Amino acid sequence: MSVEAIVKAAEGKGARIGYFALMPDGSSNGHRQDEIFLSASTIKIAIMIELFRQIDAGKLSLSDTYTLTEADRVPGSGILQEMHTGLEMTLRDVCYLMISISDNSATNILINHVGMENVNATMRSMGVHQSVLGRPMRGRPALEGEPENLATPAEFVTMVNAILEGTAASANSCMSMMEMLQLQSNDRRIGRFVPEGTVWGSKTGSFTTVVNDAGFVATPDGPLVVAVYTEDVPDMVVGEIIISEIVRELLATIS
Repeated sequence: MSVEAIVKAAEGKGARIGYFALMPDGSSNGHRQDEIFLSASTIKIAIMIELFRQIDAGKLSLSDTYTLTEADRVPGSGILQEMHTGLEMTLRDVCYLMISISDNSATNILINHVGMENVNATMRSMGVHQSVLGRPMRGRPALEGEPENLATPAEFVTMVNAILEGTAASANSCMSMMEMLQLQSNDRRIGRFVPEGTVWGSKTGSFTTVVNDAGFVATPDGPLVVAVYTEDVPDMVVGEIIISEIVRELLATIS
């Protein structure tokens, strides 16, 4: 089944699908790639980029320590909400938790460190103008009138590709970010049909009827950089299957 057929079938059942793929040969293809979707936790890529830019500037270090407080606990994904107050972590630990298991408490700790306005300014400097970090993580969709975290598939491919090309921050920081994306614990989306032994990395995002993933797959011809956003899917399993099937078909066109 082609990517187009996968998308058509999903949207025929009431979902809205957006994807953008930058192929190893430099060509690209997509569907609704410039439309705005709920970012869910994929916005954490932008937070990571700003963190490493501030590390490059000497403002922060991955070895800096932070002590967990009661106020840091927020619901949703992650483990820090269950950990004891007074737990000491490095910022590298916090970033790992944000990317690998999408820990919401860890994410808010980093937002407080780097500044929400700085995250958005960094996205704008990268040519990302529609995606936005509108609020901290709260483990739920935004309430009426509350700012939301938003993304377009094409803009998240831009950010992931900048990491791979070493332009999102310093070359060393980009290498660290690429390695951090490879620690993604959810292999049921971009990673589901990736051949064993192949390097890949991503940042997932999901809640209720939203299931997303943005990342890359290394191929012998170069990286496939891809972002898939879904809304109004029946459940997470269906959303994950849609994403993984799109990526499988994209990979099939390369090999």
